[in-house]
Amino acid sequence: MSQDQTEILQRALKREKAARKAAESILEEKSRELFFTTQRLEILLDEKSSQLQGVFENIIDAYVVMDIGGNVIKFNEAATKLFGYDIEKEKVNVTNLVYKEDYEYAINSFMELTSKGFFKDYEARVYTKSKEVKWVHINASIIFDKDKKPVAAQGIVRDISDQKRSAEKLIESENRLATLVLNLDSGIILEDENRKIVLTNNKFCELFGIDANPKDLLGMDCTAASEQNKVLFKNPEGFIKRMREIDANKKTVIGDELEMLDGKILERNYMPIITDNIYKGYLWTFTDVTLKRTYRKSLEAQKQKYYNIIANMNLGMVEVDINEKILMVNQSFEKMSGYTQEEVLGQNARELLSSSKEEGKAIIEENIKRRRGESTSYEFKALCKGGKTRHWLISGAPNYNLDGEIVGSIGIHLDITELKNLELQKEKLLEKLEKSNDELQEYAHIVSHDLKSPLRSIDALVSWLKEDNKDKLDDMSMQNFALIETTLEKMEQLITDVLNYSSVGSDIAEKTDVDLDDLLNGLVTILYVPEHIKIKMLKPLPTVKGDKTKLQQLFQNLISNSVKFIDKEEGSITVDFDDLKSHYKFSIKDNGIGIDKKYHDKIFKIFHSLKKSKDSSGIGLSIVKKIVDLHEGEIWLDSEPNIGTTFYFTLKK
Repeated sequence: MSQDQTEILQRALKREKAARKAAESILEEKSRELFFTTQRLEILLDEKSSQLQGVFENIIDAYVVMDIGGNVIKFNEAATKLFGYDIEKEKVNVTNLVYKEDYEYAINSFMELTSKGFFKDYEARVYTKSKEVKWVHINASIIFDKDKKPVAAQGIVRDISDQKRSAEKLIESENRLATLVLNLDSGIILEDENRKIVLTNNKFCELFGIDANPKDLLGMDCTAASEQNKVLFKNPEGFIKRMREIDANKKTVIGDELEMLDGKILERNYMPIITDNIYKGYLWTFTDVTLKRTYRKSLEAQKQKYYNIIANMNLGMVEVDINEKILMVNQSFEKMSGYTQEEVLGQNARELLSSSKEEGKAIIEENIKRRRGESTSYEFKALCKGGKTRHWLISGAPNYNLDGEIVGSIGIHLDITELKNLELQKEKLLEKLEKSNDELQEYAHIVSHDLKSPLRSIDALVSWLKEDNKDKLDDMSMQNFALIETTLEKMEQLITDVLNYSSVGSDIAEKTDVDLDDLLNGLVTILYVPEHIKIKMLKPLPTVKGDKTKLQQLFQNLISNSVKFIDKEEGSITVDFDDLKSHYKFSIKDNGIGIDKKYHDKIFKIFHSLKKSKDSSGIGLSIVKKIVDLHEGEIWLDSEPNIGTTFYFTLKK
């Protein structure tokens, strides 16, 4: 070997040692960074686990954990209070809690839990330790170990006994009111905004000689019916003219008198139904007042009957005069407010019940509307007896005298305090969830950036080694270097996909009208589709409200997925949709390799790829599912190995 050759080899060896030392230094530094990053993540996970544990311990609903055999292994404080058991001192199996008549339903629900991994909206009765029967609402899910084997089940149990009782009482009230309307001594006809009948009663049919059941009149056009019935009146054209005039003015009319050919005199009343300044329909009432002048006592008896009905219905009712002085309350209002009728008569309703100046102003505004003849509905925070505040939903209407003058108003009150409390709890939980998501998103970006940096350094070092030794390395060594580069590329793509997955939903754009037909036609032109594969759309796709970029990503991922797994000499991809009531259902069908049914529930999970390849990270379908979720839809598939796969998904209109 010559002197020149020796010097060349020495310089190459020196450069190689320097590069190796630099690489080792870089790797050592990045290892330290990765170690500290891992420590920070572990601390964060511990904090989140602690927070989550605190949530379950302190939520107002019961939290229950049981093993697969039904043995209770965890109660939070609310569960202990609900069921009355101290599981630290006594063993409890859920079969001991199930109400005997609901046992079959419970068994079927448990089978659903074990087969699907969860169930929602289970409602049934349970026994407490003292054998008290309570209604509960349960959402439950299976807990799996690290090997995906079910080891326990957990559930949120809400006591809905009071809610059930309230619902039953409300149904009873509705049934009584429906029976009352059906059998009122006045003919009633309720029209929608298009003058179609939505409600009438027996008395209406009797007054107008209609030989039909009131239900048979539902949906009938009142304009046409009026033309047919005008022959029953002494002045047919006057009857039609006046009805058209009332309908055009859309103002409350009380005490119109109509003379019929058979000698009867009907009193006609008209009331428009208005919600948010929009006419929702019209209420007509017809009363036979022929004997009114001579049978005053009968009228008083009818009045007393209605007062008794009002006094005993399950909705609180208050009558006030034009100056807001209370004239009458029913028993339900006494229970709601804590005041007796004797305590409130003559008092100013606003001053007595307003919990703040703002609530007082709201009552004034609503009273002004009722003085104009408007019926209104609004929420009100009331100050009840003893200083307790409750949330009420009030429906108020003007009250008229015999001359059609407004003399006050009548309000129907529904206590919605429990519903408002649930809304507040929901808002607080959503705020916590949003904060947690923001923190996780920030960490995903940090980790992705820090992981990519050492990968790029390794890639550069490999390139230097190849360049410096390209004439000295054998084929096997070059293949190993190529394998390292492929692995690095795969790792970087995986990190990018993880970041993309975590970003879906964090940068929600304003939803706009997206023409999916135009979007898909443009997408097909830019996607790489081999010549042996044909994409066909059975009909033009619709326009939906959504994020255009994410919808394009949705269709691109599914179509690219189909292209990737078509193994036939003549490949086909078919796109179609169906128009449902509130959603569109889309389908993307291919004749590829298909997917075994046992994997159908797994492929939408992150990092789950059925085909391990360089360009398959197992995240694409997870991103697809998140995009569908953001558009209030669902996604599923139908597939058979070696025949093909059809992905179905829905998007809200």
